[in-house]
Amino acid sequence: MVAFGKKLKESQIQEWQGYYINYKLMKKKVKQYVQQIDVAAENRYHVLKDFSRMLDIQMMCINSSFIFPVKIERIVLFMLEKQGQLASRLSNLGERHDSVIQNLDGSRISELQEEYREVGRDLLRLLFFVEMNAIGLRKILKKFDKRFGYKFTNYYVKTRANHPYSQLKQVFKHVGISAVVGTISRSLAHLQDYEEGYVSMYDQPTRPLPDPIIVAIEEAVDRLTNSTSFLQYLGKHALIIQEELPSSEDHGNEDRYHFMSLLLNLANTFLYMVNTYIIVPTADSYSLSLGAAATVCGVVIGSMAIAQVFSSVYLSAWSNRSYLKPLIFSSVVLLVGNTLYALAYDLNSIHLLLIGRLFCGLGSARAVNRRYISDCVPPKMRMKASAGFVSASALGMACGPALACLFQTKFKIYRITFNEDTLPGWVMALAWLIYLMWLWILFKEPPFEGKDTSQHETNSGLIEAGALENDFNQPLLLSSGGKQQDEDEDQECDASEESAEEIHKPVTSIASAYRLLSPSVKVQLLIYFMLKYAMEILLAESSVITTYYFIWKTSNVAIFLACLGLTVLPVNVFVGSYISNIFEERQVLLASEIMVCLGILLSFQLIIPYTVPQYVCSAFITFVFAEVLEGVNLSLLSRVMSSRLSRGTYNGGLLSTEAGTLARVVADGTITLAGYWGMSGLLNITLLPSLIICVFSIIATFLTYNSLY
Repeated sequence: MVAFGKKLKESQIQEWQGYYINYKLMKKKVKQYVQQIDVAAENRYHVLKDFSRMLDIQMMCINSSFIFPVKIERIVLFMLEKQGQLASRLSNLGERHDSVIQNLDGSRISELQEEYREVGRDLLRLLFFVEMNAIGLRKILKKFDKRFGYKFTNYYVKTRANHPYSQLKQVFKHVGISAVVGTISRSLAHLQDYEEGYVSMYDQPTRPLPDPIIVAIEEAVDRLTNSTSFLQYLGKHALIIQEELPSSEDHGNEDRYHFMSLLLNLANTFLYMVNTYIIVPTADSYSLSLGAAATVCGVVIGSMAIAQVFSSVYLSAWSNRSYLKPLIFSSVVLLVGNTLYALAYDLNSIHLLLIGRLFCGLGSARAVNRRYISDCVPPKMRMKASAGFVSASALGMACGPALACLFQTKFKIYRITFNEDTLPGWVMALAWLIYLMWLWILFKEPPFEGKDTSQHETNSGLIEAGALENDFNQPLLLSSGGKQQDEDEDQECDASEESAEEIHKPVTSIASAYRLLSPSVKVQLLIYFMLKYAMEILLAESSVITTYYFIWKTSNVAIFLACLGLTVLPVNVFVGSYISNIFEERQVLLASEIMVCLGILLSFQLIIPYTVPQYVCSAFITFVFAEVLEGVNLSLLSRVMSSRLSRGTYNGGLLSTEAGTLARVVADGTITLAGYWGMSGLLNITLLPSLIICVFSIIATFLTYNSLY
């Protein structure tokens, strides 16, 4: 994998070379600042202004003897000029289109189709040109912030991109592209109808797949504008970090991919989430039956999360050498853990109950599940697999409490009790036993490139953005003198940066990963912690709260939790297909945080009596908007997090898992500690930390808002 600057240079369209952002020149400027700057405030102000001017009026080298000034505005005007030329060509083709249709000339129809495709290919080149400039701008802003610790992106976006006449914003948004794409698409479909003998495209109920050039254009537009479909939006929840630069390679992991292994990997995700939430409706009654307080349910539920903090790391590291062995280990440990959980009732041991849940947490293989998708699924299927991972998690979350609702029975077999408290453990033990057998028989271990997996790791976590024509990616032809000068400049520019190998080398520790986090990424991890904390407080104490205030039965609690879980997919459909394409993700992020805060406020017991409508409405507001917040937060996180965190043991997915798991541990501990103040104060005491963390995350979001660009 080559460094961005080199890949940008090799991917340039030669005749448009003078309009590309000069990433190499800006890197050299950053290097000069590093050598000259001191901590004086006036120097910092000078650097900020000088670098802003450089971005506004950038000097771009066209060849070895000519320097040409290029503004960002010039890039935008060039883009509009090319769009006008494409529109003119389409207008001329439209006049010929009517004549060809009237004569029904088969050869001329084919010829016209190819001319429309040629316009489409030129449009694809233009989109690729704009995307390269947009990526270059984002990367140089991130690089500046990283090297100087300034809030430069915050300043530049606030003063440039948020301005009503912003030219910078046009680089990140399409202008009139939809009209051009629509014309090409309709015209090709219309010609295909006549070529195949149909009277009208609307009279044929079953349409063939759209023309490949249209598919490629639509994918390029979606990348440029961050437009999403439900599938793409859902897939981003998995936090498998995308490669920023588009690539024509679409076959990276074909030799490692096995469909049944992927299904077994997703089944592990589903069963683990069922295992997590199946005990929530009965954890308080189980604790009471063993002589403990009802609020000990916080420890019972949270002990699984405590163990998961450690299991996520060692199982992720294990997956450097194997995927089958960690999954087998996970299944065996979960089988043992659920058996111990179920036996605790007859042995009358709260300690055995907690040990059983700790074993279940030690079997958490979610890091392995993510890693398998990242490393072994081909790029063209990776988004679907990521969406499958998130869907399996959401369905497991809903199915867990729903299954608990069915266990309203009690009987004994050989002194072993089966009731609503123990059946979740026995059912999950049986499920993991069956899964373990299928895993042993059907899972296919992918090939590894030896004990050192750094090579295969460098390709993991890269979701390919789409295919471009091969000739777009050919190196520019340079004269020998120009080529030598270019190589010298490359060496000079790269001297202050890590080597390409170092840039793409996976991090080797949590500390190294933490050093790669920018302030905005840290804020987003804080938001993730907050939403997981709020959701865990809501879910884990639901049984205790509803029993105390409303005298709900286990079945009522189970149905309530299942209904909450069932909102996950519909909410993501609405946000991914509609909301995220109307508003910026940072706008949705901030609005969702405010709504979560409102939901928490509505949950407080300020009026006596505490009513069911108040509790249910506040719970749905908190849970639904926390789900929306999780989606947009992880989507933003996957875009702004360092690409080095897309690979290896300590990847972005592991960091988010650890943040979320830590939030659950703290939340469950809060419930148990709050129980010492009595049931009457439990609700308000546990909600207060949620409110404080939520308000703090909103303030932090305001402070970093303009860097979420």
